[in-house]
Amino acid sequence: MPWILLSLAGLLEVVWAVAMKQSQGFTRMWPTLIMMVGMIGSFWLLALAMRSLPLGTAYTVWTGIGAVGGFMIGIAFLGEPITPLRLLAAGLIVAGILTMKLAS
Repeated sequence: MPWILLSLAGLLEVVWAVAMKQSQGFTRMWPTLIMMVGMIGSFWLLALAMRSLPLGTAYTVWTGIGAVGGFMIGIAFLGEPITPLRLLAAGLIVAGILTMKLAS
């Protein structure tokens, strides 16, 4: 169950990061509200997952899901560039997430 909570927390991290981008510096109300709700939900689920998971593992996986998710949304919907080095970096993050999962 803690891994499910952590995965959901990571997905909500992607939601709030994208909403923050869409808020245009907190000048748009709905993206700002979505960001705030996503942030609260993400932190809450992370805290629940940390009841059972080690801090280093939980935090690394949470930020990794957010980083790779944000990277994928940026490419798919925001026109951000796909370069070999960016793909390598994302792949290394995924490898780190999987390694943390296996190590715990």
